[in-house]
Amino acid sequence: MSEAEPRPGERLIIQEDCAEDKLKNGILTLTNQRLIFEKTEGRMTTLSKKTEEVLLDIPLEKISASKSEGFIIAKVVVELSDRSYKFGVLNTGHWAKEIMTQVNKSKPT
Repeated sequence: MSEAEPRPGERLIIQEDCAEDKLKNGILTLTNQRLIFEKTEGRMTTLSKKTEEVLLDIPLEKISASKSEGFIIAKVVVELSDRSYKFGVLNTGHWAKEIMTQVNKSKPT
């Protein structure tokens, strides 16, 4: 089973083709349990993309903050305790808000 395969009780929240500053092109997926970034490789002849490998698989409890950054080239910034990732998604505000909504929902009450 691939790391990106859904886990028991896991459901898709949002998913988008994007790029991360250092990891390059891929698919960013937010579920109710984790944030996943899968590297993709485009094929010009068929205009399709192939998923190559899971580069990030971050449990929601490891995310300390998420925010929108920039104006012309906007990014959603996901902060962990020891590093941050910047993803170029279409609606950065929506992503930042939804990530934090899921992080807060995943916290034990």
